[in-house]
Amino acid sequence: MNIVNLKEVNPAVAEKVHPFIEDILHGHSSNIHSFHIVGSAVIPDYNEKLSDINSVVVLHNMDLKFITFLAPFGKKYGKKRIAAPIVMTQEYIRNSQDAFPIEFLDFKLIHKTVYGEDILKDLEIARPHLRLQCEREIKTKLMGLRQGYISSLGKKEPLSTVLIRSLAGSLALFRAIILLMGKEPPVARSEAIKTYETATGIDADIFEKLLLLKLGAMKPSEGELRALFERYYNALDATGKIIDERRV
Repeated sequence: MNIVNLKEVNPAVAEKVHPFIEDILHGHSSNIHSFHIVGSAVIPDYNEKLSDINSVVVLHNMDLKFITFLAPFGKKYGKKRIAAPIVMTQEYIRNSQDAFPIEFLDFKLIHKTVYGEDILKDLEIARPHLRLQCEREIKTKLMGLRQGYISSLGKKEPLSTVLIRSLAGSLALFRAIILLMGKEPPVARSEAIKTYETATGIDADIFEKLLLLKLGAMKPSEGELRALFERYYNALDATGKIIDERRV
């Protein structure tokens, strides 16, 4: 019989997430294949005050009644920074690794299975699919930055929002690029950024600065923010060219 095992999870995370898992299992355990905590909550970067606790629930069979059951939990657990879980089935995972290789690579690298079978550790990520999604993600970010800059009129507050939104998902993207460049992707934020810089030769200091901006630890002037935007855009553009030329 499966039991919830939180021994390898940060105690602060375990305290918050244990009641959530028990609520999910209550009355639905027969359809739960496994429960996995993913993302920053299971790496050293976890910040109890700022980090969300993300999770993946794997079902034996997709059941919309289960989704309806989960819906009210948002209010109950959202204040504890527990995000709505990603709900998938084993079949969906098998059939979707080619469509979302960056996301599945990050699940493979950064997860703790706390209930059921660890289905994530043996995911097979095809590098041609990974390269294609990296190319698409970078080009999408560049397009969004151009449109965002025009919409912001280059003004401080809206431009700051554009940069912070664009930064979302960057660490998962970096880990994918690192793998494409033939290196082992680190899970910790600072190590991932350093290894990305080593693997690509692109100055990654701009990404550290934007993370500080996101955390509110940096208060640039409007002129400084425009300079950050230019550096960030150029770093992404250079990365995109490397990916375009990369053959796997």
